[in-house]
Amino acid sequence: MGDQATITLSKRAAKRLRSGHPWAFRSDVREASPGLSQGDIVDAVDPSGHFIGRGFHNPLSLIAFRMVARDTEALDLPFWRRRLEAALALRQSVVPATDTACRLVHAEADGIPGLVVDRYGKFLVLQALTAGIDRMLPMWAGLLTELTDASGILARNDPKARELEGLPREKRVLLGDVPPEIVVTENGYDFAVDIHSGQKTGAFLDQRENRAAASTYARGRVLDAFCYQGWFGIQCAHKAREVVAVDGSQPALDSVAKNAALNDATNVKPVRANVFDYLYQLDKSSERFDLILLDPPAFAKSRQAIGAALKGYKEINLRAMRLLPPGGILVTSSCSFHLSESQFLNVLETAARDGRRTVQILEKRTQSRDHPILLTHPESYYLKCFVLRVM
Repeated sequence: MGDQATITLSKRAAKRLRSGHPWAFRSDVREASPGLSQGDIVDAVDPSGHFIGRGFHNPLSLIAFRMVARDTEALDLPFWRRRLEAALALRQSVVPATDTACRLVHAEADGIPGLVVDRYGKFLVLQALTAGIDRMLPMWAGLLTELTDASGILARNDPKARELEGLPREKRVLLGDVPPEIVVTENGYDFAVDIHSGQKTGAFLDQRENRAAASTYARGRVLDAFCYQGWFGIQCAHKAREVVAVDGSQPALDSVAKNAALNDATNVKPVRANVFDYLYQLDKSSERFDLILLDPPAFAKSRQAIGAALKGYKEINLRAMRLLPPGGILVTSSCSFHLSESQFLNVLETAARDGRRTVQILEKRTQSRDHPILLTHPESYYLKCFVLRVM
């Protein structure tokens, strides 16, 4: 290992890393080379001094070590180019050429901890969520310019997660001129995206394949609850008689109207309301829909929020099931990592029982393939999606 800085980890952490998980926590660090700072590349060793792997160290973060390589190869420009080329090759194989918005780099799941890159047409939105990646921003801008056809790159380094790494929250253009609005195509539909201010990097790209799947069930009346920019409902509109798109945000509903117009979806009706209250009122009024789409924000952003999240997920799913006639379809999602798949299934089972509905599972889905799941990193599996049918 030569002069490479090292950190010594506990036996428990060494076992976790050797089993494939890419993280060690601050409480796992037993000793560290002097003078280490945020984002330094270090070798992790076990208490006996045996090499575990090479990666990023941040003494200020709860996640103190992020594994990059399990051998002693240099983490230099050629190494990172190879990792990026592999990530781009995957997207070329799983994203249709006609889709102009997708995720290009999915952090740990692509072997590049802390780097997220999304494509919106000719523009890229980058997030550096760890100190090690943040120190390499000029290199990443150069590699992305070299390996893609991007004419502009925006750094959306505004997630709260950066504060946990001791990093400032900021937005800045790294390359070219990035317009305030970009029109992209997903599954044959056009959508206007504000990549400077929209949620995440501008839109929720992880539901791309689930939206295509949902559209195959569209007919009659469709309810798109927590609709945000309307990407789910609008992709169902061509088969539906009416799409009711509900959200509590007026800017979101303004986006729905704009996107509906882009796709000549004149049967989309934006409604501003608290979704919980709206579902309750629809239930009391004995309304019926043929397809209901539930894509709420993460109700459980921490383990401490699980209790309240379970109640919230049960409430909206129970109401949705009661609004469906026999043969009606519910496409329901949870993007809360802290809510496991088994917990979500239990919520749905309880909602069906309490709602006096007999329900079939037609499909079990997850995030789109451009958001891959690392088998040994459960944190990369966060989006659960089920297609249910009321009998």
